[in-house]
Amino acid sequence: MKLIIQIPSYNEEKTLPETIKGLPKSIAGIDQIEVLVIDDGSTDGTAQRAEECGVDHIVKIPKNIGLAGAFVIGLETSLSKGADIVVNTDADNQYRGEDIQHLITPILEGKADVVVGDRGIANLSSLPWIKRFLQQLGSWVIQKASGVRTPDATSGFRAFTRQAALRTIVLGSYSYTLETLIHAGAQNMVVEYVPV
Repeated sequence: MKLIIQIPSYNEEKTLPETIKGLPKSIAGIDQIEVLVIDDGSTDGTAQRAEECGVDHIVKIPKNIGLAGAFVIGLETSLSKGADIVVNTDADNQYRGEDIQHLITPILEGKADVVVGDRGIANLSSLPWIKRFLQQLGSWVIQKASGVRTPDATSGFRAFTRQAALRTIVLGSYSYTLETLIHAGAQNMVVEYVPV
């Protein structure tokens, strides 16, 4: 069972090493873990940093195409490298590498096609109330559009089975988070949320 952790990156040379350092080296039920950095036209040393950190794969996009495009290139590359599970995380060290185990557990147990890390945004008192309200409203709208329970629609910390990744289509250029949930619901994929 091969897991590829993909990290779309744009000008993240400062935070990328810490993100990579925090990724797990082994996970129960996984035979091989590889790391893929997608350098989305960075103007800093993001790709060089990734190389120095010893990641397994680096895709250099010559011109910035945006998060959604980098995410899709990451999925395609991960699949071409034989991934059974693809985890998407952010380069800014927003998510903890140790939570990847929790993220992929429903997939390993055969209970989900897509798993999203729920950051508990609705209850974060450190966020202004208006942002919490807008997050809740957006998640509610996506839940209605997708038919999928959606406590945290904008979380980019996600895991996909190989089959789910093959069936994922992203048409927008800015963000993939909402579109992939609507698409998963339309295709009757099982989407789970786990607290991170």
